[in-house]
Amino acid sequence: MSSLLRSSRILWLLAVAATATLLLTTALANPVSAHGSVVDPASRNYGCWQRWGSDFQNPRMATEDPMCWQAWQANPNAMWNWNGLFREGVAGNHQGAIPDGQLCSGGRTEGGRYNALDAVGAWKTSPVSSNFRVRLYDQASHGADYIRVYVTRQGFNALTQPLGWGNLELVGQIGNTPAAQWTPESGGGVSIQVPANAPGRTGRHIVYTIWQASHLDQSYYLCSDVDFGGGPTSPPPTTPPPTTPPPTTPPPAGACTATYRVTSQWSGGFQGDVTVTAGGSAVRGWSVSWTFANGQQVSQAWNATVTRTGNTVVARNVDHNGNLGAGASTTFGFIGSWSGSNPVPVVACTAT
Repeated sequence: MSSLLRSSRILWLLAVAATATLLLTTALANPVSAHGSVVDPASRNYGCWQRWGSDFQNPRMATEDPMCWQAWQANPNAMWNWNGLFREGVAGNHQGAIPDGQLCSGGRTEGGRYNALDAVGAWKTSPVSSNFRVRLYDQASHGADYIRVYVTRQGFNALTQPLGWGNLELVGQIGNTPAAQWTPESGGGVSIQVPANAPGRTGRHIVYTIWQASHLDQSYYLCSDVDFGGGPTSPPPTTPPPTTPPPTTPPPAGACTATYRVTSQWSGGFQGDVTVTAGGSAVRGWSVSWTFANGQQVSQAWNATVTRTGNTVVARNVDHNGNLGAGASTTFGFIGSWSGSNPVPVVACTAT
């Protein structure tokens, strides 16, 4: 091959690489140039994208924002495509199309891309009052046949209950509104605010918005987590019980140790994490077990596969955190429930 041909081929390869990089960068910056979502109070996946889209591999998310963490781990495209959570051809029969427990994923739409949004737990909340507005951003300027806003009834526990149609009350709606009647946004697209009135609500709730777009029979199903009264954005912490102190000496070669910690606790529920540390040599996998003394339950976990037999809980590594170098650590977390008391159990770690 002549030097001229070689130089031309190199320049062509560089151009292809530059084009691919540009396309990837554009895709990450603009996940989908169509559709939309509720941006205030933020829908679950829009909020996760807004908080972590530029830093989605940061391990701090696992403890600071665990519900977003499990969603990113399950399918990052649910966040990059925060504006594509819709179904087509529902013909207004929303309850017939979407089973209880699957409302936040639109009935596991788009091949299950958004399934993690149905997970029950301590999603970050936005403070609202009983009279509030839902702001919906329509990136493609579709407009709406109608928009309906629901709020969970007082007494619904979003930390422990899956969302069902019977948990919702209609608190606001608007009818046919062409995109020309919406507010233009400087970055493109339009937005509209829907007034809602939900008296008698206190504490954590879910706002559920159905947006029936005008251009097709295309229905959007959007969950936003709120706190009425402007309370904290996570369950109010209480002073956790004493945690098991970390080991003062490293574990032996080929072994591991585990440290259990309650990170926050509220009436009827708590969040905890467990740090697993390899011994004097690397391990290829691990399992941690403990026995709850007072009937506590683990309802959700991330960075580990958790099973329960009676009061005994066993947590095993997942694919990305089983291999630990000598002295290296990893942490998994969970949401649990309790009543009466919530003492810290004794944990045991087994390396494989």
